[in-house]
Amino acid sequence: MKPYRLRLPGPTAVPERVRDAMARPMLGHRGPEFREILTNAERLLRPVLGTSNHVFFYSATGTGMMEAALVNALAPGEQVLVVIHGQFGERFASIAQGMRARVDTLETEWGRAPDLNAIEDRLRANEYRAVVVVHNESSTGVAAPLARIGALLRNRPELLLVDSISGLGGMEMRMDEWGVDIIAGASQKALMCAPGLGIASISPKAWEIVRRDDRMLRYFWDFRKAMESAGKTETPFTSPVSLIAGLKEALEMIHEEGLPQVLSRHQRLSSRLRDSCAALGLPSFARENLSHTVVALDAAGCGKEIVRHLYEQHGTVIAGSRNKLSGRVIRIGTMGCVTDEDIAADLDHLGETLRSIHAR
Repeated sequence: MKPYRLRLPGPTAVPERVRDAMARPMLGHRGPEFREILTNAERLLRPVLGTSNHVFFYSATGTGMMEAALVNALAPGEQVLVVIHGQFGERFASIAQGMRARVDTLETEWGRAPDLNAIEDRLRANEYRAVVVVHNESSTGVAAPLARIGALLRNRPELLLVDSISGLGGMEMRMDEWGVDIIAGASQKALMCAPGLGIASISPKAWEIVRRDDRMLRYFWDFRKAMESAGKTETPFTSPVSLIAGLKEALEMIHEEGLPQVLSRHQRLSSRLRDSCAALGLPSFARENLSHTVVALDAAGCGKEIVRHLYEQHGTVIAGSRNKLSGRVIRIGTMGCVTDEDIAADLDHLGETLRSIHAR
């Protein structure tokens, strides 16, 4: 087969141990064998989220979990503030608009982190049910200052809804300490599993709102059903059995390495790649609050050519941009089971690609 190196900011390469776990014989999703896997997956995931709350699993993408967070938090007519610093903040706003919520947006220049003073000004001027933030904006390589945003909301009625789909497992998350009320995650990025498994957790503050009968219409996404099933060590509907078995194995690997060591490795490798790419003439697009799981580079209009050459000549698959940064920004994942050897290969292939492009 042609060489193929998956270096996207998700989905990421899945370790052999995880692939083996997903390939084991199918189990009944209400039986004791699967209940043990589900129990261990939740136990191992709680420290990654930084929570003592229940963790819920859904057959869903990350976008599905973003919708689940909104539909459980909002009632018709309530207003939500969506903080936008990239493509996935825009997606959060689009989902809220699609369910006909009253949506107020606070936009930050892409490449910059959300402005805390601007958030505080909006909170003084308006009443919201929730504030929505993307923890790690994989379209720009910028992280949000979640702890400080959470501090703004700690003694206020607004809920803090967070997309950490590209953050969990590769960047620090302290859900309980930072005051995150609903978190949306997914399996296919730093958690080293295949796509298709959605993750959510809900704070006690959020439960006071989620339990109400006046929220948006919900059935599959109803967190109340998930909580009822959690008491029986089940999911409310058919579980993605193989994916949860794979995630449990991936979490075992994270804890064997040590969660602090995993987070440190992500930070070190992203810094190495970003600094080395700057020396090659590909500076960071992100200018502050740099992500540890995705490196976004300013390709000066050559992004599509770089992406194509890397794939055709080296079998290395990185991402361009599917938004207003198309052609300008390229993105490389530094998440999951990435190693020093992966970064060295990235740099070797990028160097050859740039020499080839500049020689034309």
